[in-house]
Amino acid sequence: MSDPVPTFGPRVVTVPPGEDRERLVCPDCGYIAYDNPKIVVGSVALWQDRILLCRRAIPPRIGYWTLPAGYMELAETTQDGAAREAWEEAGARLAIGPLLAVYNIPRISQVQLIYLARLTSPEIAAGPESQAVALFAWDDIPWTDLAFPSVDWALREYEARRDVIRAGQPFAPATNPVDGL
Repeated sequence: MSDPVPTFGPRVVTVPPGEDRERLVCPDCGYIAYDNPKIVVGSVALWQDRILLCRRAIPPRIGYWTLPAGYMELAETTQDGAAREAWEEAGARLAIGPLLAVYNIPRISQVQLIYLARLTSPEIAAGPESQAVALFAWDDIPWTDLAFPSVDWALREYEARRDVIRAGQPFAPATNPVDGL
């Protein structure tokens, strides 16, 4: 059974005046419904030299490891969103640091902002979206069981900048690897 066609609000697919692509438009009042990319915020969160990872309990990629990250909520900063996601997924309290990377993933209409962060305590616990959480030494990261390419990219970006980060030197955020679209 298909969804009923709405009889009010944005329901006509058309190219509005001054636009260059189709949008849903309300023929009664002219309201245009914009469908824009989602912003994902997260962190490479550290406790000493260990990195916080969460084993996903929700689709997609149930059972695979990821950074604490997720969609921003309305009325929050990107830093607040990254801290909230770490709390929701891993019971982790973070001190958010500099922006580590900005990844553009147009095939799924996402922009990902990944911060460098420090856990304020090693106490972590799986939240409802995680099967498990753990602090991994670099050599123990489950590379073959990472949920998404951007998790791999962010971890490797952290490793490539580790000496700069430890020295407290500024750095520009990374972007997608050349082969990362």
